Amino acid sequence: MIYIDNLSKTYDTPHGRFAALTGISLDIQKGEVFGIIGPSGAGKSTLVQCINLLEKPDSGTIRIGDQELTGLGEAALRRERRRIGMIFQHFNLLSRRTVYGNVALPLEIAGVPQAQIRPRVEHLLGLVGLAHLSDRYPSQISGGQKQRVGIARALANEPDVLLSDEATSALDPETTHSILALLRDINRKTGITVVMITHQMEVVREICDRVAVLSQGKAVEVGRTLDVFSTPEHDVTRGMVSAATASDLTDATLEAVRQTMQQATEQRPDQQQRLLRLSLSGLSDTGALLTGLAREFDMDIHLVQARVEDIQGVAVGTLFIRVSGTPEVLNRAVQSLAQRQIETVDIA
Repeated sequence: MIYIDNLSKTYDTPHGRFAALTGISLDIQKGEVFGIIGPSGAGKSTLVQCINLLEKPDSGTIRIGDQELTGLGEAALRRERRRIGMIFQHFNLLSRRTVYGNVALPLEIAGVPQAQIRPRVEHLLGLVGLAHLSDRYPSQISGGQKQRVGIARALANEPDVLLSDEATSALDPETTHSILALLRDINRKTGITVVMITHQMEVVREICDRVAVLSQGKAVEVGRTLDVFSTPEHDVTRGMVSAATASDLTDATLEAVRQTMQQATEQRPDQQQRLLRLSLSGLSDTGALLTGLAREFDMDIHLVQARVEDIQGVAVGTLFIRVSGTPEVLNRAVQSLAQRQIETVDIA
């Protein structure tokens, strides 16, 4: 659907030429939700502006379907841009136009007859859940509702591609979740290809089928969201995944667990006490894992803390468990975890 081949973009700065993008090549399939993520300055915004040719790349090509965009003249490019909808971080709504008027604007610019505009706008407002607010102005609605207007406006010309440039980063977590659910619902109902530009791993985890990780203008990792979260290959990716899924014990919790372990040792000196951190990257049921270990090795397991995220039906994250048993039993249990590709570290 979207084919990016060896794309590069540089800018002149007071300190010389700056390479914003270097040799980016991506294939984004029709109908998928594709994430582009990276730290600040990675080149995400430049890439999205190159996709719709708001920025012209220095080299490389961009093709949507059978049409290459990079070689088009201005008139042809304007026509092709109607195939690309865009939603923005700060909504970019016109304050003097109502909700209805903002959604209608792209249709008016495209010269669509008024008789066709009304049913189209009413359909879109119904799709995003704002039919009851059509006569309100942007100042009269919430941030989440403004973004829903932005989504409806981006869909006005029935595009093939929807670009989302940090569309949820200005929203609170609950509103973010509702907007992502709306985008996924629109994707499923219409088959539109969605490209999510974001710095939030939470967004990628929740909505994206595949993801490309950018660092210093290069695509350092591309793959299914589950694979990138469960087995990240690049240092940048590992750092971002760790920040999104890692869990640490507070000093107070760690001290309390140590005291409990000390008391247990005094009561049962034949039993070894260990505090383990388990890094999960591919389980479907963490409860079954712990129950199975306890039964198989005749050991006591107490869950201390967990931060586990569901990535496309698979658990990825961190568990802290306190285990009790003979040294031989505990060593065998840890070896069993290693055979299941679960990294285990002794904390105490």
